[in-house]
Amino acid sequence: MSENTPEDDLQTLITDWLDWKAAATELHVSVTKIRTLIREHHLAAAVPSPGAGQQVPAELIMDGEIVKGVPGLLTLFADGGWDDREKLTWLFTEDESLPGRPIDALRENRGSEVKRRAQALAL
Repeated sequence: MSENTPEDDLQTLITDWLDWKAAATELHVSVTKIRTLIREHHLAAAVPSPGAGQQVPAELIMDGEIVKGVPGLLTLFADGGWDDREKLTWLFTEDESLPGRPIDALRENRGSEVKRRAQALAL
């Protein structure tokens, strides 16, 4: 039996990815702006599969905007020393007590509990 790589874990958790150009199109900004948004923790990116290059999970974007609450959570986790792979794993992992995944709660405007949990974990 082979061990799962970090890429395998993210591929399992996140099925829909956008390259930077597609993310830029979704947000109506330049690719350079996507780079800035990632660097400033408004978006997170990871390499979903070997050789794919960095990509952004499509579910971080909704209706042409970054999902409400995502930039604050990503910044909080960055301040706590988390890398983008760790942030994405947490956001996209099922949590029965929410219920659902943290990203789903944010997309459904149920972010208060997600933010409370993130604060407790990150610091």
